[in-house]
Amino acid sequence: MVNESTLIEKDLRHIWHPCMQMKDFEQCPPLVVYQAQGSYLQTDRGELIDAQSSWWCKSLGHGHPAVVAAMSKQLQAFEHVMGAHTTYAGLAELGEKLAEISNKQHTFFASDGSSAVEIAMKLALHAKQVRGQPQRREFIALKNGYHGETLGTLSVSDLGLYKKPWEGFGVHCHMIDGLPYVSGTDDPLWTDAEQHWQASLPALEKIKSRVCAVLLEPIIQGAGGMCCYSADFLAKLAAWARENDIYVIADEIMTGMGRSGEWLACQLAGVEADLICLSKGLTSGALPLSCVLIDASIYDLFYDDYDKGNSFLHSHTHSGNALAVSAALATIQFMQTENIPQQARDLGAFMRQQMQDIAQKTGALTNLRQIGAMVAADMADCKHKRPGFAFYQEALKHGALIRPIGNALYWLPPLNSDTKTIVKLAEITLHSINALYS
Repeated sequence: MVNESTLIEKDLRHIWHPCMQMKDFEQCPPLVVYQAQGSYLQTDRGELIDAQSSWWCKSLGHGHPAVVAAMSKQLQAFEHVMGAHTTYAGLAELGEKLAEISNKQHTFFASDGSSAVEIAMKLALHAKQVRGQPQRREFIALKNGYHGETLGTLSVSDLGLYKKPWEGFGVHCHMIDGLPYVSGTDDPLWTDAEQHWQASLPALEKIKSRVCAVLLEPIIQGAGGMCCYSADFLAKLAAWARENDIYVIADEIMTGMGRSGEWLACQLAGVEADLICLSKGLTSGALPLSCVLIDASIYDLFYDDYDKGNSFLHSHTHSGNALAVSAALATIQFMQTENIPQQARDLGAFMRQQMQDIAQKTGALTNLRQIGAMVAADMADCKHKRPGFAFYQEALKHGALIRPIGNALYWLPPLNSDTKTIVKLAEITLHSINALYS
């Protein structure tokens, strides 16, 4: 029998938890998780709905039978082999599946999202050098964007709390401000952002000769507060980049693998990026795995004799890890069989309706927005200095793990969650908001 207080005491003595101000645990100790299945966690606080898919990665929920079975089968053969000189059936099959989804022939595997974005950035910089354009060494990214927490990825991100201590240590990046944010696909700006584009264009024109790539989260900016922006703006930006020989890097770490209602969020804007980064939902969060999907024109630049100096020699110990690859294959196969992107669209429409009802009943939520299986709204000011943290604690009492970003309250559950779970999640959210604003 687990002694929770002893376990928590040991944890807080030794473990530095990610994305946490550790002093907050004085008010609200970490959850002790005993088991997880589907959309639910069994914890020392009772059963909780995992409303954020454990940081956006549990695309098919916890312990999906097909994913678990695939990993168990692979484990009987081998769990990992060095990726540099080896291949195996699962690896080749996953490469083929990803090519079908993305229209990109080549895949470079890593373990986490930050590494995938870092690889894409290195490829863009290196490709320009190979092409005799070493002056193209700067990046363009979007205000309010987030791409990871290596020095390189932080330098192309725009979240001050995460970035400020290391500002100036990475690559040179220009931020596009004044994005046309939307409430969803029925917002007029979704299909017509011409005014916003024209406002952004002069600054872009001044720097285009020095830029190697535009890096962006397509359609939904996750860590920036689940903000959704115009598909038309994205399409115009991508077309401008292509006209000016600038690569487009799509950071689909959160938005990819069906979350947006399409396999890739770029597809909502009819955009085909040169480099696409995937992770999180790729294995349904069962094991760490990320990848960069690479346009053939970039791959061909590095297909050369070893001594010519054009080799891309990024090494990643667990590139193509066999257990993670088996989980990814099972995830994709299940998603294709069950048409998960369509399920995500249906789930998102239902979640929006539920969130809208809460907003009307409480008057405490504004700026409702939804794309695919993601819905968010902004919490109004209240007596609590940090309403998001206060809401998190309140929701735990009622049965859900909901972790707002600042004042942005959002639901991002597994894509195959049932409507009964969403109705329960809405009830918990309503009770928690009423407790906060009473």
